[in-house]
Amino acid sequence: MTVYRPNVTELQQVASELGLTLSREDAASFHALMQGQLDAYDLVDSMVAPPPEIVYPRTPGVRPDPVDNPFGAWAVKSRIHGAPTGKLKGKRVAIKDNVCVAGVQMMNGSSILEGYTPEIDATIVTRLLDEGAEILGKSVCEYYCASGGSHTSANGVVENPVVPGHNAGGSSSGSTALVMADIVDMATGGDQGGSIRIPASYCGAVGLKPTHGLVPYTGIFAVELTVDHVGPITRTVADNALMLEVMAGPDGLDPRQSGALAQPYTSALGKGVGGLKVGVVAEGFGTPGAEKEVDTRVREAADRLGQMGAHIHQLSVPLHTAGAAIWTPIFLEGATDLMMRGNAYGTNMKGVFLESLLDAHARWRDRADELSETLKLGILTGHYMSSRNRGRYYGKAQNLNRLLTADYDKALNEVDVLLMPTTPMATTRLPGPNASREEIIGRAFEMVGNTAPTCLTGHPAISVPAGTTSDGRPIGAMLIARHLDEMTLYRAAAGLEACYP
Repeated sequence: MTVYRPNVTELQQVASELGLTLSREDAASFHALMQGQLDAYDLVDSMVAPPPEIVYPRTPGVRPDPVDNPFGAWAVKSRIHGAPTGKLKGKRVAIKDNVCVAGVQMMNGSSILEGYTPEIDATIVTRLLDEGAEILGKSVCEYYCASGGSHTSANGVVENPVVPGHNAGGSSSGSTALVMADIVDMATGGDQGGSIRIPASYCGAVGLKPTHGLVPYTGIFAVELTVDHVGPITRTVADNALMLEVMAGPDGLDPRQSGALAQPYTSALGKGVGGLKVGVVAEGFGTPGAEKEVDTRVREAADRLGQMGAHIHQLSVPLHTAGAAIWTPIFLEGATDLMMRGNAYGTNMKGVFLESLLDAHARWRDRADELSETLKLGILTGHYMSSRNRGRYYGKAQNLNRLLTADYDKALNEVDVLLMPTTPMATTRLPGPNASREEIIGRAFEMVGNTAPTCLTGHPAISVPAGTTSDGRPIGAMLIARHLDEMTLYRAAAGLEACYP
């Protein structure tokens, strides 16, 4: 197939889009000079990179009827049997629907991608199958993962399986609901602002956002390279650590990775918290929208750790209160540029580029009115601020992120882990079918204040259940550790879990 060549008039229009003024004569000159470059494009277009071999047979998957879809959590039901032996033999797994599974359709929560089927397995899918996992299908996620609530997916709302009628949290909404309904044992989640830890907090699951780059993001729909994370969602800390052992480590393909190797995380379990230094972060409590009962329960969790032998310290991370604000330009402008303008791939990086996904996602330009209200707001702000201000606020926020990271590092030089509420409130009621745009967006972002900062700094953070409110809504306590110190994080998380037998 020959790459389309513009004519001279079209080239003048292209020049105008770039702010160039070309006379007809100039345009004709550049037109002639372009032909050699476009010949190279022709050669590239004619070449084919063979798709990877599919090792594990699978069914193509079907969208389940509502009666067969408890809590609205399944996007597609499929079945893939992994290796006959391995660490995950006997484990049932759901894959978040922003992750490529070859031959199984992928929507990423959107109507725009409906009908799209990738031809590759993401690295983490291969690793899970190689260790014996059985994949049961793809779980619903929020529209392009742009919501901390479970009410924005084109698939419909996901209901909290623990508190009927309430929010399951997002954007890994279906993954967490399936885990806590005991339909699967574990599920993958993605986290750019709290999308693993928020639903874990709302549903009473264990959800880990690993150190940035520890788990390869290859074959997963990108949002913003510097905040993209993928990690495990489970019912227990032990299963979470086991799943991370399988998922973590370099794949040689993801530019987010630094080469850090997986560790035997399960060996950190059962060591107890005796002598462990736990820092209770003052700025994580009493935040906007906070429920006093949530703050109280998490402080009680610190006391319980102290009774088990941990040393509890009250400390401050001053920039934590500004963390969500610093995150905002990076998330909005970065996602607008990479996920939307760059079709989730962009340029200036090496990695696996899935051409079929590029083409399918590019349809959003002709169907932007179908985007969720949360995504419309995000790209309106992101496009306006980046185009009018030459990207200076994205750059300034990344500069401030170094100060935020240093603030966390300073605190973690004094203690082994930090502790605060995962979300300032427990799960809220789902917006109704006639909810206003203001309510839809409010329910989507009101809970990110404590989770968003560590997506910027890259520190590992885990949400562990810490009891419930008086009316039975789960409460999540978040632990944060030094970069690549998931071993200590799991030791502390297992100790916290033991406080709530």
